[in-house]
Amino acid sequence: MPKIGMEPLRRSALVEATIIEIGRVGTLDITVAQIAKRAGMSSALAHHYFGGKEQMFAAAMRHVLTLYGAEIRGALAMAKTPRTRIEAVIRASFSPSHFRPEVVAAWLNFYVQAQRSDEAARLLRLYHARLRSNLHHDLRKLSRAQAMKLTRGIAAMIDGLYIRQALNAEQLRAEDAIALLLDYLDTALAAEADT
Repeated sequence: MPKIGMEPLRRSALVEATIIEIGRVGTLDITVAQIAKRAGMSSALAHHYFGGKEQMFAAAMRHVLTLYGAEIRGALAMAKTPRTRIEAVIRASFSPSHFRPEVVAAWLNFYVQAQRSDEAARLLRLYHARLRSNLHHDLRKLSRAQAMKLTRGIAAMIDGLYIRQALNAEQLRAEDAIALLLDYLDTALAAEADT
């Protein structure tokens, strides 16, 4: 007889195990058996809950995006000015819960998966739209002339720093990534003010 209430716990364990395994291996070349073993259950049970590896990857990215969205909303709720709201989005993007190695690796592999999975591509479009919307909403208040350019630049830099971190091209501390983005923002705003 199945244990009542275990499904959400097991699903959660499998999602976390998926993220950890992607981070450990660095690619999507992991098996359901590896994920299930990490979660402390059988491959058959993992297949029962998700159907297959692609569904596990999608669930892992939905989980990451849900946590990211909650962190962004919390940060924005505490920020009072357009400048502090933009800074809140940048800081949340590099928070310890998101800029840890296994989540960074999951993001890189999420981009790869989006090239061949409709579900991953849809999630990626949703993430990009929300990120741009959050940034652009307040950048319009600070820079009418360059709001879209700054939105694209900051969003691209966030993604680019994650990719560089995942590829071990340049190991950045979160504080350094935040400082780089804030310097870009302040430099662009100051240059516009001088014109």
